[in-house]
Amino acid sequence: MGPNAKGTPRDPIRVFLVVENRLLREALVRLFQKLNDFTVVGQNTPTEVKACEVFLAGGNILVLDSLPSIADENFMNELSEARPEVKSILFGMDDEEGCFLNAVREGVSGYLLKEASSSEIVSAVRSVARGEAVCPSRLCMSLFNEMHRECRQRRGLADDEAGLKAGLTFRQRQLISLIAKGMSNKQIASSLNLSEYTVKNHVYRIMKQVEAETRQDAVDLVRARGFLSRAS
Repeated sequence: MGPNAKGTPRDPIRVFLVVENRLLREALVRLFQKLNDFTVVGQNTPTEVKACEVFLAGGNILVLDSLPSIADENFMNELSEARPEVKSILFGMDDEEGCFLNAVREGVSGYLLKEASSSEIVSAVRSVARGEAVCPSRLCMSLFNEMHRECRQRRGLADDEAGLKAGLTFRQRQLISLIAKGMSNKQIASSLNLSEYTVKNHVYRIMKQVEAETRQDAVDLVRARGFLSRAS
């Protein structure tokens, strides 16, 4: 069913709590039970909970205060395979990029820091139930940066593999990439700390190897064969 006027789902949000501290766990149960749009379908500790327990309870939002103890037992993967619609929220977390990125890789949709209030936890659960992600702005930026680094690394590995298939040496792959950026032999020599004469020889060998008549032809041929990324 669609959202009501306040933007919260008409069907109750079915929450399963995985919290180590019993007092905190019971306090959250009482908090959620006071809300008309929440239903607590189960609770347990991180060391005792099983994926089957969560999906048999029919929960659609998993609220946790830790990740490593269950991630080590492949809990998140099992849960994702059995009930991919279940979304997870971590609260009480450190403001640490590595921990946050690991949580994202495990599939969490919400990441709240230690100073998060009860109202912020409730708001995060509602947001995630609507299909949104929740995390501190600074850590969100670290996720963008990490994705950019990983994409550049994959692109570089793909270019290296393609270059090897083309029979180009590492130095030749460096040169063709710089030529593609419009750099002159003099600029390339300065960039790679080589003599201009050495660069000319490398360029000549590349052109001969790919059967090109000009430097630009060489770039186009290498790129057309998939040996040079479009970003180069």
